Amino acid sequence: MKKNLVIAIDGYSSCGKSTLAKALAKKLGFIYIDSGAMYRAVTLFFIRNHVDMSSDAAVEDALQHIELNFHSRDYESHITLNGEEVSDEIRLMPVSENVSEISANKLVRHEMVKQQQRMGKSKNIVMDGRDIGTTVYPHAPVKFFMTADPKIRAERRFKELESKGNNTTTLEEVFENLAHRDYADTTRKESPLVRAEDAIILDNTDLTQAEQLDFALEHVKPFLPHP
Repeated sequence: MKKNLVIAIDGYSSCGKSTLAKALAKKLGFIYIDSGAMYRAVTLFFIRNHVDMSSDAAVEDALQHIELNFHSRDYESHITLNGEEVSDEIRLMPVSENVSEISANKLVRHEMVKQQQRMGKSKNIVMDGRDIGTTVYPHAPVKFFMTADPKIRAERRFKELESKGNNTTTLEEVFENLAHRDYADTTRKESPLVRAEDAIILDNTDLTQAEQLDFALEHVKPFLPHP
Protein backbone atom coordinates (compact mmCIF):
# COMPACT_ATOMS: atom_id res chain seq x y z
CA MET A 1 0.00 0.00 0.00
CA LYS A 2 1.23 3.48 -0.76
CA LYS A 3 2.54 5.23 2.28
CA ASN A 4 0.18 7.58 4.08
CA LEU A 5 -2.79 7.12 1.79
CA VAL A 6 -5.46 9.74 2.46
CA ILE A 7 -9.08 9.26 1.41
CA ALA A 8 -10.96 12.58 1.53
CA ILE A 9 -14.75 12.70 1.80
CA ASP A 10 -16.55 16.03 1.51
CA GLY A 11 -20.20 16.92 1.14
CA TYR A 12 -23.34 18.42 2.60
CA SER A 13 -24.63 17.90 6.13
CA SER A 14 -26.41 14.61 6.83
CA CYS A 15 -25.34 12.95 3.59
CA GLY A 16 -23.83 10.02 5.42
CA LYS A 17 -20.20 11.12 5.15
CA SER A 18 -19.25 9.74 8.54
CA THR A 19 -21.13 6.48 7.91
CA LEU A 20 -19.18 5.90 4.71
CA ALA A 21 -15.89 7.08 6.21
CA LYS A 22 -16.20 4.71 9.18
CA ALA A 23 -17.15 1.79 6.92
CA LEU A 24 -14.19 2.44 4.61
CA ALA A 25 -11.79 2.77 7.53
CA LYS A 26 -13.01 -0.50 9.02
CA LYS A 27 -12.81 -2.34 5.69
CA LEU A 28 -9.32 -1.06 4.88
CA GLY A 29 -7.86 -0.95 8.38
CA PHE A 30 -7.37 2.83 8.16
CA ILE A 31 -7.78 5.47 10.86
CA TYR A 32 -11.05 7.40 10.72
CA ILE A 33 -10.92 11.11 11.55
CA ASP A 34 -14.16 13.05 11.94
CA SER A 35 -13.17 16.63 11.16
CA GLY A 36 -16.73 17.84 11.69
CA ALA A 37 -16.62 16.66 15.29
CA MET A 38 -13.62 18.93 15.84
CA TYR A 39 -15.57 22.01 14.71
CA ARG A 40 -18.56 20.93 16.77
CA ALA A 41 -16.40 20.54 19.88
CA VAL A 42 -14.93 23.99 19.36
CA THR A 43 -18.47 25.33 18.94
CA LEU A 44 -19.52 23.70 22.21
CA PHE A 45 -16.58 25.31 24.01
CA PHE A 46 -17.42 28.71 22.52
CA ILE A 47 -21.09 28.40 23.56
CA ARG A 48 -20.23 27.34 27.10
CA ASN A 49 -17.72 30.13 27.52
CA HIS A 50 -19.70 32.87 25.72
CA VAL A 51 -16.80 33.64 23.38
CA ASP A 52 -17.25 36.94 21.53
CA MET A 53 -16.99 35.96 17.85
CA SER A 54 -16.60 39.61 16.83
CA SER A 55 -13.28 39.79 18.67
CA ASP A 56 -10.24 38.11 17.06
CA ALA A 57 -8.42 38.40 20.36
CA ALA A 58 -11.19 36.55 22.19
CA VAL A 59 -11.27 33.80 19.55
CA GLU A 60 -7.49 33.39 19.60
CA ASP A 61 -7.49 33.21 23.38
CA ALA A 62 -10.27 30.61 23.42
CA LEU A 63 -8.45 28.41 20.89
CA GLN A 64 -5.43 28.34 23.21
CA HIS A 65 -7.61 26.71 25.87
CA ILE A 66 -8.99 23.90 23.73
CA GLU A 67 -7.48 20.42 23.63
CA LEU A 68 -9.17 17.89 21.37
CA ASN A 69 -8.49 14.17 21.26
CA PHE A 70 -10.04 11.27 19.38
CA HIS A 71 -10.60 7.81 20.79
CA SER A 72 -11.76 5.02 18.50
CA ARG A 73 -13.83 2.08 19.66
CA ASP A 74 -15.16 -0.27 16.96
CA TYR A 75 -14.46 2.49 14.41
CA GLU A 76 -16.86 4.78 16.22
CA SER A 77 -15.15 8.12 16.72
CA HIS A 78 -15.31 9.52 20.24
CA ILE A 79 -14.00 13.01 20.89
CA THR A 80 -12.97 14.63 24.14
CA LEU A 81 -12.91 18.36 24.83
CA ASN A 82 -10.31 19.15 27.46
CA GLY A 83 -10.61 15.59 28.73
CA GLU A 84 -14.44 15.50 28.75
CA GLU A 85 -16.31 13.06 26.53
CA VAL A 86 -18.63 15.23 24.38
CA SER A 87 -19.47 12.94 21.45
CA ASP A 88 -23.23 13.03 22.10
CA GLU A 89 -23.56 16.64 23.23
CA ILE A 90 -21.94 18.05 20.09
CA ARG A 91 -24.69 16.45 17.96
CA LEU A 92 -27.54 18.28 19.69
CA MET A 93 -29.35 21.26 18.14
CA PRO A 94 -27.67 24.07 20.16
CA VAL A 95 -24.36 23.10 18.56
CA SER A 96 -25.92 22.40 15.14
CA GLU A 97 -27.44 25.88 15.12
CA ASN A 98 -24.09 27.58 15.74
CA VAL A 99 -21.44 25.37 14.16
CA SER A 100 -21.61 26.91 10.67
CA GLU A 101 -20.94 30.43 11.97
CA ILE A 102 -18.09 29.37 14.22
CA SER A 103 -16.51 27.01 11.70
CA ALA A 104 -16.52 29.83 9.12
CA ASN A 105 -14.18 31.91 11.30
CA LYS A 106 -10.75 32.01 9.66
CA LEU A 107 -8.86 31.71 12.96
CA VAL A 108 -10.84 28.61 13.90
CA ARG A 109 -10.39 27.05 10.46
CA HIS A 110 -6.66 27.71 10.32
CA GLU A 111 -6.14 26.05 13.69
CA MET A 112 -8.29 23.03 12.83
CA VAL A 113 -6.68 22.59 9.40
CA LYS A 114 -3.23 22.53 11.00
CA GLN A 115 -4.36 19.84 13.41
CA GLN A 116 -6.00 17.80 10.65
CA GLN A 117 -2.92 17.94 8.43
CA ARG A 118 -0.74 16.71 11.27
CA MET A 119 -3.02 13.71 11.70
CA GLY A 120 -2.36 12.44 8.16
CA LYS A 121 1.41 12.72 8.14
CA SER A 122 2.21 9.22 9.37
CA LYS A 123 -0.98 7.17 9.02
CA ASN A 124 -3.38 5.90 6.37
CA ILE A 125 -6.57 7.82 7.07
CA VAL A 126 -10.13 8.40 5.96
CA MET A 127 -11.22 11.94 6.81
CA ASP A 128 -14.60 13.51 6.19
CA GLY A 129 -15.67 17.13 6.31
CA ARG A 130 -16.39 20.16 4.14
CA ASP A 131 -12.96 21.14 2.80
CA ILE A 132 -10.83 18.01 3.12
CA GLY A 133 -10.25 17.52 -0.61
CA THR A 134 -9.88 21.23 -1.37
CA THR A 135 -7.99 22.73 1.58
CA VAL A 136 -6.79 20.15 4.09
CA TYR A 137 -5.58 17.49 1.64
CA PRO A 138 -5.82 18.96 -1.88
CA HIS A 139 -3.40 16.31 -3.16
CA ALA A 140 -5.26 13.33 -1.70
CA PRO A 141 -5.32 10.61 -4.39
CA VAL A 142 -8.92 9.60 -3.64
CA LYS A 143 -11.65 12.19 -3.11
CA PHE A 144 -15.40 11.80 -2.83
CA PHE A 145 -18.07 14.50 -2.82
CA MET A 146 -21.31 13.29 -1.26
CA THR A 147 -24.78 14.64 -1.85
CA ALA A 148 -28.41 13.55 -1.45
CA ASP A 149 -31.92 14.91 -1.75
CA PRO A 150 -32.48 17.58 0.96
CA LYS A 151 -35.70 15.95 2.20
CA ILE A 152 -33.96 12.59 2.59
CA ARG A 153 -31.09 14.25 4.44
CA ALA A 154 -33.50 15.95 6.86
CA GLU A 155 -35.32 12.69 7.53
CA ARG A 156 -32.04 10.91 8.26
CA ARG A 157 -30.92 13.63 10.63
CA PHE A 158 -34.31 13.70 12.36
CA LYS A 159 -34.18 9.94 12.95
CA GLU A 160 -30.64 10.28 14.31
CA LEU A 161 -31.79 12.91 16.82
CA GLU A 162 -34.75 10.75 17.84
CA SER A 163 -32.46 7.79 18.43
CA LYS A 164 -30.45 9.94 20.84
CA GLY A 165 -33.59 10.79 22.82
CA ASN A 166 -34.18 14.28 21.39
CA ASN A 167 -37.96 14.49 20.95
CA THR A 168 -38.31 18.28 21.08
CA THR A 169 -37.00 19.11 17.61
CA THR A 170 -39.41 18.82 14.66
CA LEU A 171 -38.62 17.54 11.18
CA GLU A 172 -39.34 21.03 9.81
CA GLU A 173 -36.78 22.56 12.17
CA VAL A 174 -34.18 20.02 11.08
CA PHE A 175 -34.92 20.76 7.40
CA GLU A 176 -34.55 24.51 7.97
CA ASN A 177 -31.34 24.00 9.94
CA LEU A 178 -29.81 21.95 7.11
CA ALA A 179 -30.83 24.56 4.54
CA HIS A 180 -29.23 27.28 6.65
CA ARG A 181 -26.05 25.25 7.07
CA ASP A 182 -25.87 24.49 3.33
CA TYR A 183 -26.04 28.19 2.55
CA ALA A 184 -23.49 29.10 5.22
CA ASP A 185 -21.10 26.31 4.21
CA THR A 186 -21.17 27.08 0.49
CA THR A 187 -21.00 30.88 0.72
CA ARG A 188 -18.46 31.44 3.51
CA LYS A 189 -15.22 33.18 2.53
CA GLU A 190 -12.92 30.77 4.35
CA SER A 191 -12.69 27.31 2.73
CA PRO A 192 -16.27 27.09 1.41
CA LEU A 193 -17.90 23.76 0.65
CA VAL A 194 -17.18 23.09 -3.02
CA ARG A 195 -16.49 19.95 -4.98
CA ALA A 196 -12.83 19.47 -5.85
CA GLU A 197 -12.38 19.11 -9.61
CA ASP A 198 -11.04 15.58 -9.21
CA ALA A 199 -13.60 14.47 -6.60
CA ILE A 200 -15.96 11.61 -7.45
CA ILE A 201 -19.62 12.52 -6.92
CA LEU A 202 -21.53 10.07 -4.75
CA ASP A 203 -25.28 10.74 -4.63
CA ASN A 204 -26.65 8.32 -2.08
CA THR A 205 -30.30 9.41 -2.16
CA ASP A 206 -31.34 5.93 -3.30
CA LEU A 207 -28.35 3.89 -2.12
CA THR A 208 -28.12 1.61 0.86
CA GLN A 209 -25.07 1.86 3.11
CA ALA A 210 -23.73 -1.37 1.60
CA GLU A 211 -24.18 -0.03 -1.94
CA GLN A 212 -22.37 3.24 -1.23
CA LEU A 213 -19.50 1.33 0.39
CA ASP A 214 -19.18 -0.90 -2.68
CA PHE A 215 -19.20 2.20 -4.90
CA ALA A 216 -16.41 3.80 -2.88
CA LEU A 217 -14.30 0.64 -2.69
CA GLU A 218 -14.33 0.32 -6.48
CA HIS A 219 -12.69 3.73 -6.74
CA VAL A 220 -10.21 3.08 -3.92
CA LYS A 221 -9.03 -0.29 -5.32
CA PRO A 222 -6.51 1.16 -7.83
CA PHE A 223 -4.59 2.70 -4.93
CA LEU A 224 -4.37 -0.53 -2.94
CA PRO A 225 -1.70 -3.24 -3.43
CA HIS A 226 -2.50 -6.08 -5.80
CA PRO A 227 -2.93 -9.46 -4.09
